[in-house]
Amino acid sequence: MKKVFSVLSGLFCILLFLSFRSYEFLPDDEIPIDSLRKVYSKSPDQWPKPNIDSGVNFVELGVLPPSPLEGQKGKLKGIISLGKTLFFDPRLSGSNQISCSSCHASDLNWADGREVAIGHDHAAGKRNTPTLENIWSVSKLFWDGRAEGLEDQAVNPITNPIEMHQDLKKLPSKLQKIKGYQPLFNAAFGDKKITEERILSALATYQRTIVSRKSDFDYFLEGNKKRMTDQQILGLHLFRTKARCVNCHNGPLFTDGEFHNLGLTYYGRKYEDLGLYNISKKPEDVGKFRTPGLRNVMRTAPWFHNGLFGNMDGVMNMYNVGMPNQKRRPGQENDPLYPKNDKLLRGLMLSKMEKDAVISFMEAISGESWKERSPELPK
Repeated sequence: MKKVFSVLSGLFCILLFLSFRSYEFLPDDEIPIDSLRKVYSKSPDQWPKPNIDSGVNFVELGVLPPSPLEGQKGKLKGIISLGKTLFFDPRLSGSNQISCSSCHASDLNWADGREVAIGHDHAAGKRNTPTLENIWSVSKLFWDGRAEGLEDQAVNPITNPIEMHQDLKKLPSKLQKIKGYQPLFNAAFGDKKITEERILSALATYQRTIVSRKSDFDYFLEGNKKRMTDQQILGLHLFRTKARCVNCHNGPLFTDGEFHNLGLTYYGRKYEDLGLYNISKKPEDVGKFRTPGLRNVMRTAPWFHNGLFGNMDGVMNMYNVGMPNQKRRPGQENDPLYPKNDKLLRGLMLSKMEKDAVISFMEAISGESWKERSPELPK
């Protein structure tokens, strides 16, 4: 009897082993991928606990939200139409050759695909052009947060000497000479008067309508469980746990809206950029830049405030080692402005398979771009 029991126990162990061999396991917690798919097919409030550091204000990932103007488009039709026309009109620039759409192209997911922006007289800017997708959700704009709201933001590129190079005070009279603008301003504001405030308001209103398209991740959350591969679901799990991405890239738009120093300040060197410190003048803000949302991230390369990386493998490798940590030079020992990397940064030690899975998940949150047709410009 004992022999029979022993043989049966052995057979059971072999069968159990073979059954487990049919699953693909995660490296650390050894959750079978089939089980992982079942877990993430549930509502997000039932997902595994994320790996969140103390002090982080975490918001769970979710479906793409609509623009706050979605229900008001009918009422705002005139001002949105005017804003779109102004956005595509190169006559907003001093040279009459550069429009807002020159750096924010809809078919490039409202970015420009360049390392840094190219502006007036082909001058190269200092920073990478951020996408305008879902820009309505951002309270402090630009990489360094220097603009409070889209009306304030619009002033900067128009007047910047190496961007659009236009005297804003002269712009209303310049547009007033274009007869075709008068009915557009009348439809938007009730009379034909053209002012700086109305120009900025129309541009801002139009930009608040720009929303990214739904991605495979959104459709997966809405019930179509075939829209994400096993590798992408593994990437989602790693994104929330071992890779620790959600410490900064959380919520439906994959950003905490905060500012962090990733070690790319180039302090005391040729390409130095002190980021938020230039605005706040607080030593603790040296090298901090706004966390970008990751929706459509795989279509908005190159990345980081200086456009340093055009390959996501390179980005992942940098995060995997904890990002650069600049060493103090002689004479910098007591420098109060010496940048300190964000405390959230640390080496991840992800395997190649894990890095590939995270990248695959970022493909799942990247969708096709809208192709906004340029309107017929007023004459």
